[in-house]
Amino acid sequence: MQGRRDYLLLVSLPGAIQTKETRVLARNLNRLLTMKRTLFLIAAFILISSGFSFQQPAKDDTNARVKAVFLYSFTKYIEWPDNYQEGNFVITVYGGSASLITELKNITSTKTLGTQKFEIKSASSIDAIGKTHILVIPQESTYKINEILARIKGKSTLLVTEKSGMAKQGSAINFVVVDNKQKFELNKSNAERYNLKVSSNLSSLAIAVE
Repeated sequence: MQGRRDYLLLVSLPGAIQTKETRVLARNLNRLLTMKRTLFLIAAFILISSGFSFQQPAKDDTNARVKAVFLYSFTKYIEWPDNYQEGNFVITVYGGSASLITELKNITSTKTLGTQKFEIKSASSIDAIGKTHILVIPQESTYKINEILARIKGKSTLLVTEKSGMAKQGSAINFVVVDNKQKFELNKSNAERYNLKVSSNLSSLAIAVE
């Protein structure tokens, strides 16, 4: 790994002799490093899904970091319809949660989903919720679940909540803590209602709710 980094540094120096072969090799090495970072995040997602210890109460930034990894990884296991596969891939956090927004921006800043760049938004009101691929509703805002469901009706939005019982009240994915371990519930029917295709790999990692 160090050798690759040294080589990339060498060919990027001003005045370095860059042949076609060295440029191709540099691009390939960059792709490899990017792929390794992506695989690391997905591996982390699988790790925390299968029993990563999650102590409560934990620091807010730690909670946010774990959930941000989950949210980013969900995008690899869910397929949105064609009209949602153009423009930016939008993740909206309702009601603030600055730490989660920060962590999401950190994780997605250099990444794409296919050709789509990630865009992280905050919505302070129901009316501020626009077209979005993922909508995250913090626990303190779930009392507005019916208004939120009405807002996203007919849209292909993955609704993610973090309060017990929400997967039976309309959300597709609901964060839960079981035996001090971060888990997530999946209501596949709710996801399909919004024209979202859920991978069987994601289903196997989730707590199924109907």
